[in-house]
Amino acid sequence: MAKVSFVDKRILKKFLEITSISSGTVSAVVLFVDIPVEWKLRAGWAFLMLLALTYLVIWIWSNNLNSIDINVEGSDVTVKVGDIFQQSGLKAIAFNEYFDTQVDNKIISEESLNGILIKKHLDISTSELDRYIENYAFDGSEVLESEDGRKQGKKQKYQIGTICLYKEYLLTAFSKFDENNKALLTMPEYLEFLINFWDRVNNVYAQKSVSTTIFGSGITRIKGHKNIADEDLLKIMLWTFIISEMRFKYPAKLTIVIHKDKIDQINLLDIKSVRNGV
Repeated sequence: MAKVSFVDKRILKKFLEITSISSGTVSAVVLFVDIPVEWKLRAGWAFLMLLALTYLVIWIWSNNLNSIDINVEGSDVTVKVGDIFQQSGLKAIAFNEYFDTQVDNKIISEESLNGILIKKHLDISTSELDRYIENYAFDGSEVLESEDGRKQGKKQKYQIGTICLYKEYLLTAFSKFDENNKALLTMPEYLEFLINFWDRVNNVYAQKSVSTTIFGSGITRIKGHKNIADEDLLKIMLWTFIISEMRFKYPAKLTIVIHKDKIDQINLLDIKSVRNGV
C-alpha cells in the first residue's frame, strides 16, 4: 500500500513547479521555431506523455523517501534509514532502568540494540562495563532505590532518561521491567523518558552530533498503545525535542535512524512537509 496518495497535493505542487519551467521552454520554441504541422501533433503527444511520466516519477520518489533533512527550532535534524552503529558522533543505545548487561535472551535479547552493542561493539568485557556503570558519576536524583528482591539481573534502579556516557555511546535507562523481566512503559512514562533524555543529552553532548533510533519501536512497547505506529513515535520524539532545552549548534546535529524493515511504515514526506516535523 502506498504511503503517499497518487493525488496528494504536495505531489501536484512539485509537479507544477517542474512543469511550469518546461512548459515555458516549449512555448518559446513553438513561438519562435517553425515546426512542420505533422510534427507538432507528435510533439504534443510526446510532451503529454513526458508530463505523465514526470508525475509518476515524483509519486514513486515520494513513496520511497529514505532520508530527509529538517530544521527543528534551529537544530539540524536528519531522519534516515541506516545502521546506528555506522553513524558518526555519539550514539544513544537504550537499556532498562537497571542498566542490565546480561545478554541471555531473557533480560537482554541478542537481537536488541544493547545486546548487539555488548556482543559486537564494546571494547571491554561485560564485567568491566558493569564496574564502569557502578562507578559512573550519576547525579544524585538519577539513582533510585535498590530492588533487593529482584531475582535476576542488577538490583540498583535508575531514573528513566538517565545517561551513562561510555566513549561514543550514550547508554540510557529507557524501559521499566516487571517481576518477569518484561519490558514495559506507559505513555506518561514514555514522555517522561524523552524529556529527561533530551535534557541529559544537552548536558553531555559537548558539541558532538548525536544519533538515536526511534525509542519504543523495538521490543519495548507502550502499555495501552500496543498498536501505536512508528511514525507516531517519531513525531512524539520530535515534539518532546521541541519543548526541551536541547538545541544542537552547527555543525552538530541530531540523526534519527530508522531500521530498513520499518521505513515502509513511515511517511517521511509528511514529516518533511510540516513545520518542525510534527
